[in-house]
Amino acid sequence: MIVLRSFLYQLFLVTSSIVFSSLILSIGWMKTPSAAARLSRAWARSNLVALRVICHLNYRVHDFDRCLPQNAIILCKHQSAWETIALRALLPLEQTWVLKQELMRIPLFGWALGYLKPIAIDRSAGRRAVSKVIREGTDRLAEGRWVIVFPEGTRVAPGTRHTYAIGGALLAERTGCPVIPVAHNAGCFWGRRSFIKRPGTIDLVFGPTIDVAGKKSIEINSMAEKWIESTVDGLPKS
Repeated sequence: MIVLRSFLYQLFLVTSSIVFSSLILSIGWMKTPSAAARLSRAWARSNLVALRVICHLNYRVHDFDRCLPQNAIILCKHQSAWETIALRALLPLEQTWVLKQELMRIPLFGWALGYLKPIAIDRSAGRRAVSKVIREGTDRLAEGRWVIVFPEGTRVAPGTRHTYAIGGALLAERTGCPVIPVAHNAGCFWGRRSFIKRPGTIDLVFGPTIDVAGKKSIEINSMAEKWIESTVDGLPKS
């Protein structure tokens, strides 16, 4: 039954991605980024509903009120595709994601991403990639957008971690924009590159805002990593 439910949801995910990407592309020439963002949020919210209905995979959000009225930099654990859907659905409308440039080449979906003002980086570019995050991230924050970064750079299995890249923290140091760390256990239900979506309830936890004033990027990164990893360790595994 889990396999069948997972297949039906995957069909919904692909179909909804095609439909909403096409809608975003159809209005792209109008230069209305807010409309594209609203369509993107509608896609994300419809997928959260589909996960609940089809896969019996729900979620609960903890301490969402820690999100400030002003925009911030989100540093989030990356275990699954789920958090990319959930954050798009839950966070304020105007978002910029730091993502790998390969995603921009996916027909329809990648083309539609271009209208959501992402920061697409070549992960092998080293300092050039970090410079791009700082340069474009500074512009996006000045526009009032939220910037979402997965500091590990790729999805990691529950119980493991990758080195936290410095780009998001360096952007915070340079701009003075606050950082909100985010932890979750989505990988226990929708694994890294896994077809199976297991029933249950994902916990999504927003951490205390990190005031970056007077702090160096290494300290900001360390504070975010320590909070995220300790919080993830304390979340249910099933």
